[in-house]
Amino acid sequence: MDREAASGRRVWGVAGLVEAISQSLAERFSVVAVGGEISGYTRAASGHSYFTLKDADGLSASLRCAMFRRASAMLDFTPADGALVELRGRVAVYEPRGELQFVVEAMRRAGAGTLYELFLKLRARLAAEGLFDQDAKRALPSHPRRIGVITSSAGAALHDVLTALARRAPHVQVIIYPSPVQGADAPPSLVQALRTANERAEVDVLLLVRGGGSLEDLWAFNDERVVRAVAASALPVVCGVGHETDVTLCDLAADLRAPTPTAAAELAAPARESLLAELAALERGLTLSLDHRIHTLGQRLDRLALRLSRPSDALARQRLRLDLLAQRAAAAPGRRVEMQRQRLESLAPRLRRALADALQRRSAALDALLSRLQALDPQHVLARGYAWLDDGQGGAINSAQALTPGREVRAVLADGSAQLRVLPPSAG
Repeated sequence: MDREAASGRRVWGVAGLVEAISQSLAERFSVVAVGGEISGYTRAASGHSYFTLKDADGLSASLRCAMFRRASAMLDFTPADGALVELRGRVAVYEPRGELQFVVEAMRRAGAGTLYELFLKLRARLAAEGLFDQDAKRALPSHPRRIGVITSSAGAALHDVLTALARRAPHVQVIIYPSPVQGADAPPSLVQALRTANERAEVDVLLLVRGGGSLEDLWAFNDERVVRAVAASALPVVCGVGHETDVTLCDLAADLRAPTPTAAAELAAPARESLLAELAALERGLTLSLDHRIHTLGQRLDRLALRLSRPSDALARQRLRLDLLAQRAAAAPGRRVEMQRQRLESLAPRLRRALADALQRRSAALDALLSRLQALDPQHVLARGYAWLDDGQGGAINSAQALTPGREVRAVLADGSAQLRVLPPSAG
């Protein structure tokens, strides 16, 4: 309500001043067009959309925008953070809070926003290097004893993680590596927290988490230094940044992506109830197995006890066995001698036949050799009227040229020998 001051100046009421400003803006900026980059886009259940428009060139100015259901239904694309758009509408004041806002009547795409374009380029380059390969992902430990959490110590994400772990796995120890998660100091601090956790090696798995926000708010988790530190971590990393629709490069480089910080805690630690149920099932199985083993051994013990209750029967069986063994031992030498005698008797005829056959073969061979020797005996040749000439010393004369006149030679005949002298040939 307006009133007059003592000095005569008009004193505005808050509602009146806001209404007057709104009317002035409506008269001056009834229909305007503005271009910029979308940030913090949300769509309510009513169908209305709310977001902030900022300059794509990095200037700090921003404008809160509201796009009602009718205008949203006419869009031919789905707006997203980082998108560069051109808006047509009017400037107004949201009177309950006295805030300047732009009521959007139409929206069209004007190209990719600066940050989102940088996000796409960096993602493509790191993917080409293999930082996001599924083959490099490691399985999380099934029963971690200690879990490390990298996040802001004052953020809601830490509270969500601690609450989830206290409810789900109160036996797991939590170690916090505090770091800012937004702003210029966040990337080097996150890298240092990852390095510290790996150097200490005191946890089984790391949770890298923070709450939701715009693309600018989450940009530390798209910083190349942080992404490479996540990929190089020797400890398995679960990344839970933002809401389910938010995807950062750290999500792609981590061993496992969780849609929210709470989900990261639930994925890293098995529920205590399920572990207790598993232990109870193992206990039941062990008890049944043990009972079965005890019953089996008990029955065996009963049978042995029955056998021990009549030792005379066992002694009689052993005595009978010894008697049979003694009989076999006594009869064994006689049977062996008889077997050897029968074997010798069967071998004697075979030996005689073998000797006779061998003697016959040897006699035939000897007769053949004798015939060949007799055929070669020179005495048989002399008996047919031939003579053998030698030089008197046993040297054979087998050429007429060796018979020089006057030379004495010896002629060997079948029944003796004669001394001969070589005469010269007659003239006639």
